[in-house]
Amino acid sequence: QVQLVESGGGLVQAGDSLRLSCAASGRTFTNYPMGWFRQVPGKEREFVAGISVSGSFISYADSVKGRFTISRDNAKNTVYLQMNSLKPEDTAVYYCAARGGAFYRVSDMAYWGKGTLVTVSS
Repeated sequence: QVQLVESGGGLVQAGDSLRLSCAASGRTFTNYPMGWFRQVPGKEREFVAGISVSGSFISYADSVKGRFTISRDNAKNTVYLQMNSLKPEDTAVYYCAARGGAFYRVSDMAYWGKGTLVTVSS
């Protein structure tokens, strides 16, 4: 088991920045590529960003490219999501997840945190 706990969410204005953190415990954090997803009530959970074990391979959803940056610190068992130039449409619950399968899709993620709410006002 891997336990994941997100933090750093909150209420900000459009154009502001936030940094989300996801602390991992349990099974070896460095076994897993990590991803951030987000979900708005009534909509499907969607991929935001993903990072390989080494940090060498990173991918982003088109909607956040150039604004969000994913990173990880394996010594601290933590993955981060730096979010800049936030927009009201970024409002969602953000989840981190450990990837157990081949792709960054909901069905391939093995472990999930409980999420942290990000609200961006216009």
